[in-house]
Amino acid sequence: MAVDNSDFQYFRYNPSIAAAVIFTVLFLLSSFIHVYQLFRKQTLYMIPLVLGGFLEGIGYIARIVSSQQTPNWTLGPYIIQTIFVLVAPALYAASIYMILGRIILLLNGEIHSLIKKRWLTKIFVACDILSFLVLAAGGGILAQGTQSSVTLGQNLILVGLFIQIVAFGVFVVVAFLFHKRIRSNPTHESLQPNVPWAKHLYVLYFVSLLIMVRSVVRVVEYIQGYKGYILSHEAFIYIFDATLMFIVVVVFNVVHPSQLTAGRKIVHEGHVTLESLSGGETVDMVNKS
Repeated sequence: MAVDNSDFQYFRYNPSIAAAVIFTVLFLLSSFIHVYQLFRKQTLYMIPLVLGGFLEGIGYIARIVSSQQTPNWTLGPYIIQTIFVLVAPALYAASIYMILGRIILLLNGEIHSLIKKRWLTKIFVACDILSFLVLAAGGGILAQGTQSSVTLGQNLILVGLFIQIVAFGVFVVVAFLFHKRIRSNPTHESLQPNVPWAKHLYVLYFVSLLIMVRSVVRVVEYIQGYKGYILSHEAFIYIFDATLMFIVVVVFNVVHPSQLTAGRKIVHEGHVTLESLSGGETVDMVNKS
């Protein structure tokens, strides 16, 4: 059944300035903490997540502007918040995919991975980039406001969200199978008490679930169209997008993957050296390959 996108409006409610201010502060605060952690811990693979946090913050700043324009909203702030808030989780996903790759590398566990390490990050990040580009294009086209552009924009956004959902679904399967296999047949590295790899895998499951839930709600939102229930009620964007995505970024503030970098393995002439997370102490062992 075709969705009626006639009588397009930027908002079907009066945007809340209080909610926009709260999430602007929250996202920017978390993002600045991430910048500090990034430079202090040299975790360059967290750059996409940090950029995503800043995009969220800028998106909600634009929403503050829109809330002060009611009911004469302008295109600029609307298109910024639509695109930035929509694409930010794709950047979170890029860092999440790279964290799994580092866990596999740390544990010398490539044999247990459904996808080889050298392809794992490339495949998932490629899907992520594709999702990012499709979502950005869809958001830009949708914001033009004509009936045809709204329909095309919504369809592109749906494609981008479906790519994201499928990629995350496969990612969770890959992570779960790796987890199950290395539990059943552990490597020497996975048995080291000073390498908290399992904790970080559980974090990946948790944040992946949050992004999946957010993406599913967004799919329903764009299937319903601009006269649908979700887009007519502002609470949905703050409960199922802003709140869930803030939890994602703040979880990585608290359980920072720099612990994985600190426990990296260095391979030399058939020996593996594990650097202790607690004090720089090293343990040498024969690499059983």
